[in-house]
Amino acid sequence: MPKITPYVSCEFAVRPFIRENEGKMMKIMLDWATSPDEHLRRLASEGCRPMLPWTAALPKFKENPSPILPILENLKADDSLYVRKSVANNLNDISKNQPELVIEIAKRWYGDNKNTDWIVKHATRTLLKKGNPEALSIFGYEHGHEFVIEDFNVEPKIVQKDGNIEFAFTIKVDEPKKVRLEYAIDFMKKNGKLNRKVFSISEGLFETDRSYDKKHSLKDMSTRKHHVGLHRLALIVNGIERELVEFELEG
Repeated sequence: MPKITPYVSCEFAVRPFIRENEGKMMKIMLDWATSPDEHLRRLASEGCRPMLPWTAALPKFKENPSPILPILENLKADDSLYVRKSVANNLNDISKNQPELVIEIAKRWYGDNKNTDWIVKHATRTLLKKGNPEALSIFGYEHGHEFVIEDFNVEPKIVQKDGNIEFAFTIKVDEPKKVRLEYAIDFMKKNGKLNRKVFSISEGLFETDRSYDKKHSLKDMSTRKHHVGLHRLALIVNGIERELVEFELEG
């Protein structure tokens, strides 16, 4: 694998060996994490992701990811973006079952250097979208309930399938503050239940009031089919839901 992986991605190939002899394989992968070859360093992280897409998960690592952590520690300041993406994705996988552990790692790593900071931000993306207050506070996104929202409007209230839902608002800022703005849509599923998806609007240091006029397409895509019925659109400020409006999707 060390000779093959520069040419062909081998993260799927190592997983049977991890299941068969975890201790031996993880020692080998820890050694790969110190390789001068970025492909081999990336394989060290990508191969042991607990929930690697398109293949079977590693249930033991979902429950206890501690064998993975020495590898990630070795790679936390890697110069290669290819490697850093894998480290971030690995930690993001871990966050779905062990959020407290990833928050602890993020707090410890954040501020070390720009490469590590990049990993931490991308590793916590699921926690941030869920509005986890500890994850948000690492990046200075706090007190979402204190911001004043004016002129929030969602139109139309009845949307034809393949149409657009549009919304506008102004966020008031009385002094420079870090703001993370998102909106969520609760989509009607085929089974009649609502399923929330969160989308980014803007984030960073806001020094003055800002107004937004946004549009979201409700056309079917390969990754999402839209179903007629009640939907909801919410505005989220620093992880806190501030506004919520219902609209109807018609066929």
